[in-house]
Amino acid sequence: MRKLLITAFAMFSITVLWAQETVQVSRQDLEEKIERNNLQLKIASAEVNSAEADLLMSRAMHLPNIKASYIGISTNNPLMAFGSKLNQERVTMEDFNPANLNNPKNIFNFATKLEVQQPIYNKDVVYLKKAGEVKVEVLKLKQERTREYLKFELNKAYMQLQMAYKNVEVLEGARATVLANKKVIDNYFKNGMIQKSDVLDMNVRVAEIDSQIRFASSNVQNASDYLFYLLDESPENKVMKPSETLQCQEDLLTLDPVLSTERKDLQAFRKSLESYDYLVKSSEAKFLPRLNAFGSFELYDNKPYQFNANGYFVGLELSWNIFDGMKTKSEIAKYKADLAKSETEVAQYQKQSILELTKAYRQVTDADHKVKLSKQAWEQTAEAYRIRKNRYAQGLEKASDVLNAETLMSKKELEYHQSVLEYNTALDYYKFLK
Repeated sequence: MRKLLITAFAMFSITVLWAQETVQVSRQDLEEKIERNNLQLKIASAEVNSAEADLLMSRAMHLPNIKASYIGISTNNPLMAFGSKLNQERVTMEDFNPANLNNPKNIFNFATKLEVQQPIYNKDVVYLKKAGEVKVEVLKLKQERTREYLKFELNKAYMQLQMAYKNVEVLEGARATVLANKKVIDNYFKNGMIQKSDVLDMNVRVAEIDSQIRFASSNVQNASDYLFYLLDESPENKVMKPSETLQCQEDLLTLDPVLSTERKDLQAFRKSLESYDYLVKSSEAKFLPRLNAFGSFELYDNKPYQFNANGYFVGLELSWNIFDGMKTKSEIAKYKADLAKSETEVAQYQKQSILELTKAYRQVTDADHKVKLSKQAWEQTAEAYRIRKNRYAQGLEKASDVLNAETLMSKKELEYHQSVLEYNTALDYYKFLK
């Protein structure tokens, strides 16, 4: 009964899997979709957009700051009252009377003001802008490296899906072989030619394969769900199916792997050093004088929305921050320390990348050797099974020997396809690192 339940549940799992909507996909289709939909790429793009928006704020170092305002006041403050009348061009001799000067009557003043501030020379802001430009370049390089990584991750996930389907295919083929052998053994048992233990062993093998098919079917769904995740799509009631089968990639490796200096993450690390250099220069430039222009045009009246008097003033401001409590000097020291730290991190990252590349190179060569050995083992076990099956038909082998030969053949076939997956993944990872 337990074996029947396992078999029934395995068949139910496969039925449910294939009852879902099957989405046929190719590697090229997935690469196009991930460019549009992947959340990680969208985050990287948003970081670039944010940095570019920050950079736009640096336009303030060139463009004027213009402000318009309209103010209404009521006052009997001696100074404000006299000054407001003066701005309104309503001063008379009576206003110079000491009594009126000291105790003026309440006065209204309505002022319209247009103020302009124009930066001329601020060297520290110039270097800050250059640091911002470098930051944008660094984030764009990071975005490109993220795109390369996701392409590698997508290829790996696609091959895992291919492998999951291949496992189901191999196990279903093994099940068909076992069922054919079981039919022969059942007939032999009915004719009293073999013992019941041989029949029981065959039943155990059938239940074992049904259980393996169940797990292989679950792996198909898991691999499909991960691809849907990479594409930011819902996997509900859907399962992907690759249009290509898993094949061993043919690629020649160079004898001595050399790390490319054009790798996007290495470029980004080196570029970030320029940003720190500009930050140091920006802090040092704070000791230089600043030159800015300013001006305003004003309209006054003692009644709202009347503009009977006007005036203007323009000027230049040359300022020099002579001493700020050692704040700027401390800032320079901090940026220089950060620059030295980043230089060390870049050197460490480059050496670590070389170490990973050489390790990946060895993994590719080892995986290639494993593919050759596993293929040879599969072919040999297939031939051994063929021989034992023929001998069994002639009564020269035991049923258990045929069963063991078939089990070993299926195992070696699965191991071969797994070694192909490992080789392809190792090769793609090596290319990604290189």
